[in-house]
Order: sequence, then C-alpha cells, then structure tokens
Amino acid sequence: MQAPTTPQPAPERQARALSIICEVARVVMGKETVIRQALCSVLAGGHLLLEDVPGLGKTTLAHALARCLGLQFRRLQFTADMLPADILGVSIFDTQTREFRFQPGPIFTQVLLADEINRAPPKVQSALLEAMEERQVTIEGKHYALPETFFVIATQNPAHQQGTYPLPESQLDRFALVLAMGYPDPAVERAMLQGHGGRAHMHEIKPLLDAGELMQMRQAVRRVFVADRVINYVQQLLQASRNMPEFTTGLSPRAGLMLLNLARAWAYIDQRDHVLPDDVKAVFKGLSEHRLPRSTSSNAESSAALLLNRITP
Repeated sequence: MQAPTTPQPAPERQARALSIICEVARVVMGKETVIRQALCSVLAGGHLLLEDVPGLGKTTLAHALARCLGLQFRRLQFTADMLPADILGVSIFDTQTREFRFQPGPIFTQVLLADEINRAPPKVQSALLEAMEERQVTIEGKHYALPETFFVIATQNPAHQQGTYPLPESQLDRFALVLAMGYPDPAVERAMLQGHGGRAHMHEIKPLLDAGELMQMRQAVRRVFVADRVINYVQQLLQASRNMPEFTTGLSPRAGLMLLNLARAWAYIDQRDHVLPDDVKAVFKGLSEHRLPRSTSSNAESSAALLLNRITP
C-alpha cells in the first residue's frame, strides 16, 4: 500500500528521506553513503548511473530504491541487438481503423531501470537523450510527454569488459551522478554469506513515498537556501576545472546547477534549511569524475580530489 499524498510538515518529510536510506540498506548492506548519494540524485531531479563490475549490487540498489519510492518502474535489459524502438515504442498498423496506432515502449514509466546500459550500441543509447533532458520523446514527428517524475537509474559494467560500448559524452552529462558500489567490507560480506540482505529480501522493501510526495520533497529541496559564500565556492570549482591543464574540458554551467541541487538535497536529508560547503564536497566526486576527461594519467589523484585540494571554501 502506498503512502498518502496529504501534505506533511517539512521536518516529517525530511525524516522520511532518512527512512528511505534505512529501508534500502536492508537489502544493500553496508552502502549507506552510496544509497544517500543515489537518493540525492532523485531528490535533485537528476538521473543516476551506477558503474562497477558485475555482482556488486548495482541492479539490486536500483530496484530497491525504485520500490521504496513507491513509483511505477520498468526494468529494461540492454543488449547488443536492441533497437531504439525497443525503448521508445513503435507505430502499429490497425487493420480495423486503417490507421497507425502508437504502441508506447518501456520508457513510458515513472522510473526506468536501464540495466547494463553500455551493452547496447550508441544508436540505442542516444534514444534516451531527449527523454533524459526534456522528459518527452519525439517519434515520427509527434511529441509524447513522459511522467513528471520520470528519471533513469542505469547500471553499466566497466568499459574494458567484453561486449560494452562507451557512453557518448552527451549522454554521460545527462547523469547527475555516477557512483561506484565497491566491494563490501568483510563484516558485511560475512552477513551476506549468512543469508542477510541481498535480492532475496527485495519483497520486504516497503514503498515509503508516492509520486505526489516525491514532487513535494523536490520542491522543498529547491527551497533550501544557498548563501553567496557557497555559490562563490561552486563557481571557483567550475572556473578551476576549465583552467587546469590536467583536464581536456571543464565543468559546464549545467553541471554547476546540478551540483547546487545535489548539495541542497544533501542538506535536506541532514534536515537543514541551508547548504554548507561540506554538502558540495559530499556530492562533488560523483558529479565531476565522468565530466572531466583527463589530459594525462600521470597524476594518481581523482579529478574531484585535484579540484577540492586546490580550491578552499
């Protein structure tokens, strides 16, 4: 049964965000920080890409988060033989009306779980671009609107693995965050081996939101105050990324706007009404790594670390 959509006091909605993290952590054990960053992406209105080797819980996290949000979701397994119509839909000729009738594809949902997105060729990946940016698709010259809550949670395997295609930079930029799961620590892995957590317990995940309440929370996130000092810090990070020789290109204005929205979401989960520089730092790596191609690989530091160490708030 889904949660009611009646308006709630702001503190209670913020506490609900923490409940979502705890609920998802029942199946994705030991990854509370990754879960929180993923929730930030949702609350900021951005799409999420989970990248790591197979078997670390990427699909489980995406599935559990979608269930916990109480939204309609579709899971689509990307493969090398897919066509754009497999995502968007296709027009079928109706012999009774003698007209073509559009049959919507799986993209017409509130949450699209795009599993192993980089196993599909670039033409298929590009079919998502308009949907991710404008929440609509254009098919045979007609525009079809997607639900207001539409967002993509995608997973991808490392680029060096067989059967993968690199995501185009234009599509990577549509993802608010790119997160890595990482291996579990020994204590968590032992608990998993003993039967705790994991996909087998997915049925225990309860929906804690619905579409109406999610939109209320997104609106509340946008109202979180950002002081000039924090805006100056974000702008310095953007400018530095464009001027440092370590990067071939810098962060775009769109990345800067998303960084502020993610920082607002991080502060909102902390039940604060204002953003701190630490909120910016908490989400900066996931936002910046895929947007900052390196001109040299000689420096072992991550792109985010290079910038954060150079710019102080």
